[in-house]
Formats: sequence, C-alpha cells, structure tokens
Amino acid sequence: METVLIRKAVAADLPVLLTFEQHIITAERPYDDTLKPGIIHYYDIAAMIEADHVEVLVATYNDQLIGSGYARIEDAKPYRTIPQYAYLGFMFVDPAHRGKGVNKLIIEGLRAWAISRGIAELKLDVYDQNEAAVRAYEKAGFRKNLVEMRLLL
Repeated sequence: METVLIRKAVAADLPVLLTFEQHIITAERPYDDTLKPGIIHYYDIAAMIEADHVEVLVATYNDQLIGSGYARIEDAKPYRTIPQYAYLGFMFVDPAHRGKGVNKLIIEGLRAWAISRGIAELKLDVYDQNEAAVRAYEKAGFRKNLVEMRLLL
C-alpha cells in the first residue's frame, strides 16, 4: 500500500486545487445561505502558492492529489498576547480518503511550518453545523472559542 505524502503545492497543482475549492464551496452551501449561486472563489490559490506568508500543502496518494490546506500568517489584534497567528483554510480531503488521517497529516505539516516561522497559535473557522469537520478539528487538538452570530435583515 502506498503512503500518503504531504508536500508544498506547486503551480502545476492549480487545476486540481481549483476543483477542491469548488468541492469545499458545494459542501458549505447548506450551512451558509448567503453564498452566491454558481461558481465562486474563496481563494486566489495561485497567489497563495507564491506568497511568503502562506504555506499551501497538498496530500498525495499514488501521485494523485487527495487533499489540501493552507496556513496564512496574520497579525493579531493589538490587545492579544500573541502578536501573530497562522490562520488555516482550504482544508479538503477527497471523500474516498476521509477517515484515514489525511487531514491530520496536513494540519501537522502546517503546524510545523508555523512553528518554523515563530508562530505560537493556529486558528480556523468551521461551520458549527458541520459536525464531522468540528469533530475532526477537535481530534486534531483545536477547541471551540467563539461563535459568530448573524441576523439577515
């Protein structure tokens, strides 16, 4: 059996990563009725791959991309004790490979990158109703901190 490998994304990965982005958006539409219909983009993936303050990782299995994630260094609010943190996003694992620890491997890679940059905190957003994702992040050591509330007028 082949091993899942984690590596830095490259420009040649972009076509597959753009499909991952659409899978993420499709999965999140039931949780957010303010998302526009049709093709939308959350990310400028090509720019993220090239940016110094962003690390985009991919998971491969048998030389095929099966997962992705990024960490982006952000400045914290001036009243926080930690001056910067790494914000995680673009977390995707192909459904055929879920439940096998791929997401955890991606998070571990992003965590190691953040630590190498002197970052002491990881943050991410997840829809509260996406119970499977919440469990996966809790299993990776994250804990709930703040709930965003909205009222459409």
